[in-house]
Amino acid sequence: MRALITNDDGVHSAGIALLARVAAQAGLDVVVAAPHEERSGASAALTGMGVDDHLGIEAVKLESLPGVSAYAVQASPALIAFVATRGAFGDPPDLVLSGINHGPNTGAAVLHSGTVGAALTALTHGVPAMALSSIATEPAHWETAEHVTRIAVTWMMAHREIDAVVNVNIPDVPLQEFAGITPASLARYGAVQAEIGDRGEDFVTVRFDEIQAEDDDSDASLLAANWATLTAIRPPSEVDGIDLSAMRG
Repeated sequence: MRALITNDDGVHSAGIALLARVAAQAGLDVVVAAPHEERSGASAALTGMGVDDHLGIEAVKLESLPGVSAYAVQASPALIAFVATRGAFGDPPDLVLSGINHGPNTGAAVLHSGTVGAALTALTHGVPAMALSSIATEPAHWETAEHVTRIAVTWMMAHREIDAVVNVNIPDVPLQEFAGITPASLARYGAVQAEIGDRGEDFVTVRFDEIQAEDDDSDASLLAANWATLTAIRPPSEVDGIDLSAMRG
């Protein structure tokens, strides 16, 4: 089974190296293709840099992954996932694994995540996908991330028929403080909320304030209690039950 490993933190991030290693050890035929630089917040944008229709791709060596094909791509994560489904990096993947993101992807803020956007794009084009994130922007407890990732990837390999992206968030705590893995709903907000600050004639400032997790069964709340969370999400689709017939011309 062939797997594309991508992310939005860049091809040389520690998170993608761990995810690719776990995937390879699980028996997947792994290829890594990720942005050549950080593309956080890219959502599902299909943007790339190159001349005309030529997308910039450079083969790179990842020291922790000898023998694994890896590419630094001048593109957003979603575009990388899209071209992978069309055979840009060899045979199209049977599975796309996106992450491990440095920082949480929780609540409604998954809309903006490049990590989640890559997974949603893959699923839209017929390839099962999972997104994985650590709650920490500079993770310290990789043993916990590896433990959760190993379980999640093994499960995903056996459940590729699922018509949803599985969004996984992992607390950055020692294994002895880790509460376990549990399904969760999406919080109303993500880890931060944007607020408008000063305004001028030619500028506006935006700040991002950390949000205190509510005490409920949401991903943000359970992460704060040291749980790893699982949430099934889908790409955009039409909504039934809303009468729009009055706008007919």
